[in-house]
Amino acid sequence: MEALRKAGLTDGESKVYLALIRIGESTIGPILEESRITKSIIYRILERLIEKGLVSYVVKDDIKHYQAAPPNQLLDYVDSQKRKLEETRKELAKAIPELLLQRSSQKLNQATVYEGFKGIMTVYEKRFEKLKEGDEYLNLGLPAKQPEYYHAFWEKDHVLRAKKKIKAKLLYDVDVSDDTLINRNGYKFCDARRMPIDIETPAWILIYKDTVVIAIPQGVQPLAIEIVNQEVADSFRKYFNWFWDNSKVFRKK
Repeated sequence: MEALRKAGLTDGESKVYLALIRIGESTIGPILEESRITKSIIYRILERLIEKGLVSYVVKDDIKHYQAAPPNQLLDYVDSQKRKLEETRKELAKAIPELLLQRSSQKLNQATVYEGFKGIMTVYEKRFEKLKEGDEYLNLGLPAKQPEYYHAFWEKDHVLRAKKKIKAKLLYDVDVSDDTLINRNGYKFCDARRMPIDIETPAWILIYKDTVVIAIPQGVQPLAIEIVNQEVADSFRKYFNWFWDNSKVFRKK
């Protein structure tokens, strides 16, 4: 019974399914007696089990005869629920940044827009004004490929970061090359990994202290939005931590 609940069945669905497993093909009467479910809800429960693919029926002499699907069908049901959950998770992951911004739009202490490549680099370097030795910053959704001049900036930036003994956690697009991850992990106090799921996004997110930077580096006019608000930063930090906890440490092949 407990295993069925964990698989997503309600108490009533579990009782009816188990009753059909025990008695085999049956009309409503024996199912009611075996499951001890009231007649007022038995049909709704059977309909839900039919929708889940765990019960089927045939009509004989205008009377429905119900039968439980084989127990191994439960595994197929759990797998289908897992796939749906993963799809929902991906959709939520894409929506969360916008939802967080909407939730906090009335509480922003400060929001600043920076334009162009130099603007993005300026807002990125500003983290050194707040971060001290032992502090860390988080990067989410870093692109797999970037123009060469971006890489030149990042390498210079990591040298300075390592010198200041500031930690960095970086999550890249799943298609990022091993060479890029090897390079980033070659700097002290840096842990660079791939995202645990494949999400296409034009933006990357920087989180540190009370600050969040949402950067859109592609397009004719790259831009970055800097939000200074502790609540917003904490919300994005939780968002980042979920992905980080489900990511894998990069191992050189």
